[in-house]
This record gives sequence, structure tokens and C-alpha cells, in this order.
Amino acid sequence: MKKSSTKKQDDYDLREDYDLSKMTVLPKGRFDPKRRVGKNVVVLDADVAEAFHGDKAVNDALRLLLEAGKIAHGAAK
Repeated sequence: MKKSSTKKQDDYDLREDYDLSKMTVLPKGRFDPKRRVGKNVVVLDADVAEAFHGDKAVNDALRLLLEAGKIAHGAAK
């Protein structure tokens, strides 16, 4: 059945009485910092994410850094 309305859903105008300067943009979903508190979710910046091809690559790189830190601290004693 065809709708009689030809107006698209995304074809609208904001009313002039809206004060957009008072509106806040809230992060949603996985980007919401409150949702990540106490979780193991980390959002990488785009340039960093391009360097890794998945969870395993990120974990391997972080483990390597942890080991390098242990070696550096152990050598300083």
C-alpha cells in the first residue's frame, strides 16, 4: 500500500524558537565514558586503530610494552 504523503521523514525544519546553544550533545553507546567505567572497553583514535588488525594485535603490542617496562625498571636497579 502506498502512502499518500510525499513528504520525506528527513525533510523538516527546526523551529526558530529552539536555542541550539543550550543543547548538549551526549555520547551514546560504546562512546559514552560513563559506560566504560570499570569495563575493559577502550576506544582507539583512528590513526592508532589503523595500525592494528584486531584485538590480538593490540593485546600483543601492549604486552610487549609491559615487558619492556619490566626490563627497563629491572636494569635500573
